[in-house]
Amino acid sequence: MAEIIKMPRLSDTMKTGVVSKWYKKIGDLIKEGELISDIETDKATMEFESFQEGTLLYIGVKEGESAEVDSILAIIGSKGENIENIIKNNNTEKEANNSNSETHTKAPEIKSPEIKSPEIKSPETKEQFKNENLLFSISPIAKKIASENNIQLQLVKGTGDNGRIIKRDIEKLLLQNKSSSKDKNYSKKLSHMRTIIAEKLSESKFTAPHFYLTREVNMDKIVDLRETIKKINNTKISYNDIIVKASAVAIESHKKINASWNNDSIIYKNNINIGVAMAIEEGLIVPVIKNANEKTLTNISLDVKNFAEKIKYKNTHPNDFSGNTFTISNLGMFGIDNFTAIINPPDACILAVGNIVKKPIVDKENKIIISNIMKITLSCDHRVVDGAVGAKFLKTLTEYLENPVLFLGKESI
Repeated sequence: MAEIIKMPRLSDTMKTGVVSKWYKKIGDLIKEGELISDIETDKATMEFESFQEGTLLYIGVKEGESAEVDSILAIIGSKGENIENIIKNNNTEKEANNSNSETHTKAPEIKSPEIKSPEIKSPETKEQFKNENLLFSISPIAKKIASENNIQLQLVKGTGDNGRIIKRDIEKLLLQNKSSSKDKNYSKKLSHMRTIIAEKLSESKFTAPHFYLTREVNMDKIVDLRETIKKINNTKISYNDIIVKASAVAIESHKKINASWNNDSIIYKNNINIGVAMAIEEGLIVPVIKNANEKTLTNISLDVKNFAEKIKYKNTHPNDFSGNTFTISNLGMFGIDNFTAIINPPDACILAVGNIVKKPIVDKENKIIISNIMKITLSCDHRVVDGAVGAKFLKTLTEYLENPVLFLGKESI
C-alpha cells in the first residue's frame, strides 16, 4: 500500500522547507535508507533519506519550490498503484484543517463602487505611426553593429551626410547605455535560509526589548595562555574557544542569564549550550556546543572545527543547531573593535566580541603601560534579564578572562 512521505520538521523553528535537489525521479525504485532529496531549512541544507521501500509514484514538491512542514513531499508504493484517492483525501483533510483554523465571524465585505476613469488617448503623430515602417539611411558597418546589439534605429540620431547613421553614432549610443547600466540597481532572490534568518532576527529585534552592556577586558594573560597551550600541547586554541569556555563557566554562577522568554513565564535552562555564530554565503548560522561548561578547551576547539568542516561540505544535522541557551558573536577577526548583536532566539542574551588591540592603560601603580584590550558587549532581553543581572555576569566574565586561573584547571585544557 502506498505511503505518503511528508515534508519533515528538521529543526525546532522550521515552518517550511525547500527541495533544493531530487536524487530520484518518478518510477525509480527506492530502498530504505537511500538518499532521495536535499531539503533546505532555515538553518542548513540537509540530506533526506527514505524510511520506506518501493517505487516513487509521486513528487509533491518540485526542485526549487517550498512547502509547509507535513505537506506531501512524495508518495512511495507499488509500481502502477493508483494514488489519486490518497492525494485527494490528503488535500481534503488539509482544507478542513485550514477552515477550522479560520475565524467563523467575518466582517461584511464592503465593495466600493467601481469608477472608470475616462480613457485618454494620446494623439498619434505621423512620426510615431511610421516608426515600424521607416526606412533609415545607414552605413553597412553601422547596420551590422546595430543588429548585433539589438539597437532600435529610431533611437539613433544620424550625424552623417543628410542624417545618415554611421558607425560612430551606434558606438556613441552603446557607450551611453553601458554608462547608464552601471547606475542601475539589481535584485537577487533570497534563499530560503536567508528569508528565515531575516524573519527570526526581525522578530527578535522588534519583539524583545534589547539593552546593551559594554566592558573593556585586559587580555594580556589570555594572550600568554594561548601561546603556552600551543607550546605545551602543540594545539592551536583560538581566542573564541577560550571566550566560549569562560562564558559557560561564568553562566554557572549567573543562571538567570541562561533563560528564555515564554510569553507568560521565564524558562531557566539546566544545560549550558553555547551557540557560536558563523558567517556563510547564505547568511548567519549558529552551531551549538552542548554542555560547554563541562568541556575542555581542546574539545571545544575540536567541536568548532568539526562544525566548520560539516558546514563546508553541507553535512550538518538539525541537532547541530538546536538547544542553544546563550550565543557568542565574534567579529574581532575582521578588525571590528566594538558592536552590538541581535539576540538569537530563544536565548535571553548574546555576547558581541570585538578585536584585541594594543592600548596604553594605567596600571595599579599608576604607570602607563601597553596592554591587549578587548571590548565585549552583552545584549539582553529586558523581559528576562535585568540590568544588574547582566552587569554581574559581565563582571564575572571579565574577572575570568583577566585571571584565567579562576576558571581553568589542568583538566580544563
